Amino acid sequence: MEQTTVQRPRRVFLDEPRAGSLTISYAPDEGAPPTENPPRFSWLPALDDAARYALRLSRSEAFPDDATTVHEDIAWNFFTPDAVLAPGRYFWSYALWDEAAGRVVSDWSRTRSFEITEGLPQTPLPRAGDRYRGVDMSHPRLWLRPEEVAAFRQALAADPDHCGWSRFHASSVAPWMMREIIAEPSPYPDNVRVAGLWRQMYIDCQEVIYAIRHLAIAGRVTGDEALTARAREWLLAVASWDPAGTTSRAYNDEAAFRVVTALAWGYDWLHDGLSEDERAEVRAVLLQRTREIADHVMRHARINVFPYDSHAVRALSAALAAACIALLDEEPEAQVWLDYTVDFLFTLYSPWGGADGGWAEGPHYWTTGLAYLIDAANLIRKFLGLDLYRRPFFQRTGDFPLYTKAPDTRRACFGDDSTLGDLPSLKVGYNMRQFAGVTDNGYYQWYFETVRRNAAGTEMEFYNYGWWDLAFDDLVYAHDYPAVAARAPDDLPPVKWFRDVGWVAIQQHLHDPDRHIQFLVKSSDYGSLSHSHGDQNAFLLFAYGEDLAIQSGYYVAFNSAMHREWRRQTRSKNAILIDGKGQYADRDKALARQARGRIVEVREASDHVFIRADATAAYAVANPAVSAAIRDVYFVHGEYVVLVDRVECTDALPITFLYHAAGPLEVGHNTFRYTGAKAGLYGQFVLATAGPPKLTEVVGFPGIDPAEYEGLPLHHHLRADVPAARKHTLVTLLVPYPRDDARRIFSFIDDQGFTSDVYFTDVDDRRFRIVLPKDF
Repeated sequence: MEQTTVQRPRRVFLDEPRAGSLTISYAPDEGAPPTENPPRFSWLPALDDAARYALRLSRSEAFPDDATTVHEDIAWNFFTPDAVLAPGRYFWSYALWDEAAGRVVSDWSRTRSFEITEGLPQTPLPRAGDRYRGVDMSHPRLWLRPEEVAAFRQALAADPDHCGWSRFHASSVAPWMMREIIAEPSPYPDNVRVAGLWRQMYIDCQEVIYAIRHLAIAGRVTGDEALTARAREWLLAVASWDPAGTTSRAYNDEAAFRVVTALAWGYDWLHDGLSEDERAEVRAVLLQRTREIADHVMRHARINVFPYDSHAVRALSAALAAACIALLDEEPEAQVWLDYTVDFLFTLYSPWGGADGGWAEGPHYWTTGLAYLIDAANLIRKFLGLDLYRRPFFQRTGDFPLYTKAPDTRRACFGDDSTLGDLPSLKVGYNMRQFAGVTDNGYYQWYFETVRRNAAGTEMEFYNYGWWDLAFDDLVYAHDYPAVAARAPDDLPPVKWFRDVGWVAIQQHLHDPDRHIQFLVKSSDYGSLSHSHGDQNAFLLFAYGEDLAIQSGYYVAFNSAMHREWRRQTRSKNAILIDGKGQYADRDKALARQARGRIVEVREASDHVFIRADATAAYAVANPAVSAAIRDVYFVHGEYVVLVDRVECTDALPITFLYHAAGPLEVGHNTFRYTGAKAGLYGQFVLATAGPPKLTEVVGFPGIDPAEYEGLPLHHHLRADVPAARKHTLVTLLVPYPRDDARRIFSFIDDQGFTSDVYFTDVDDRRFRIVLPKDF
């Protein structure tokens, strides 16, 4: 008798690697509850990069068939469902999916659970197959649709300055008619990057965007054939540049992003007026350049696993969104890349912050990252009808510059910042106007109007013109978004804790420059990763029109000695050194992330704000002898600051308190004073349990080549060196004041018994007490 063997489908092995400090996490889970509905799901991918997934979701941990939703054929290891969930507890797991067979081919992962609470923002995302139904594929697709072009033309006939057209045409269109077409940038000498040439290449490629995009838009809107013909000349000239040459992503990614953007806008807006041969030529080059960027983002940088790559994540907004929309329905790869971009932005974005709206890299890179995100979000919203701005991060992220980079500050912010020493750039304000438009937040509009007034005349500075054309921004905003009434922040809550990034900001009298105080403390889980620095537990202070405790140094160029060896390092911060060492802030990304801090507590009382920050891990990476590094901050009566630094080590080690100012200091026995043009600050060391500190003023930037800051003012800093001990408690008083109204805070210590009670009092007899346990 013949025996029949039944072949069962082979199961594919599903491993579930543990998440690391540089990878995405498994979410949602008990430790990462949802902040929007539906939740954003993520997991570490399978070994095979081509793997696809299924995700099951149920109210029961048993996943019964009649009460379980299975989302099939998921392309990546992150996913946003297309429907909201009813409040309650849910369970989920994922498995590998066979696209050809149409079934699950592995065991299900371990089960995780989460709770959907009432009132979460509802932000579902249609599946990729449903996004393009009913979408008009005619050109243009970037910004205005064909029917909007016709309406704009009619509006211009009635009002020649419709949406600010007159300024846009005069400043951003007409010059490119006569300007000689920019030549393809030359290589660096011996292919070694030179900062000056890099910047010129940057500007050249940015101007290529301006020329092609603005001529093409103006020609199509007005019907002016001369403008359209000139736009075509620019487009075909840039399309002739070598895609593997100096403007490739591999050679200069900033140049590559700009060239792709220029080609995308030109291809889209000139599409119907190009010959078939011209379309094929431009399309082929645009596809090749876009593929290079997409391959890097998805296969090399792998931001779906390692999301903390500033440039690779920005590439989604700065290049892929516009290029893929322009190429869609002509090049199949474009839809894959566009789906990836949309899914990432709706699910994993932003890796630098969360629902509180913070940005771990600081307000300058918030400006850059969000400027490109705004461009992409607006294109996606207009073309696909998908609104990123509904997500909690985008609803709240305007709070970040509002609280951490006030319009009158210059050096009172953390992180890399190319505007350091200048007022906040115009683009910060323009970003804020966008968020005012989508949230109807009058504070954000006030910020925009204040920055625009304060920074008037800086449009051509590199950090503005080298990145954005503000006349074009005005045109787009005026057409797409409503005017929002400004609201002065005279009732702004004074304290903001950005829990997602570990920053605490205090803003007092933000609306009144003569009384304004900004105080920042940072202790972040992101450590010194990317554009962050070794500044956990550091503080910054602006008061009465003056930056009084500053970010020291200059951002002369990324990876310069000033950047690597001064600006990134703890020695340039208002922080503590332990045995002469700061926190890890070098190039190893894993160690940089491990060198983290955390804000333990923020408490508001009737007479003070209390902040506790713990940077133990940040110091221990560079110095394993450190077992505790905690800074307690008391912001008292809205007028002065008391710092209590507690350091513990396995060996007796000295500590150094650092304070940085823009100019010379007066240094006494246990006091120091900085006097600026508008305000001053004095400091006093009230208690040092290891013995009195030795105070020294240091001028300049020790160890940094003076050629890097030639012609720039020197900064000054105080070193307060405390003798070695295994346990330190250092109490420091900081008192800011207007220059014409110097103030004093008096202190004394009552140390009878088992505590040291430190008292502070002002001339109005308002008292404040800190109780410190004694070490025995």
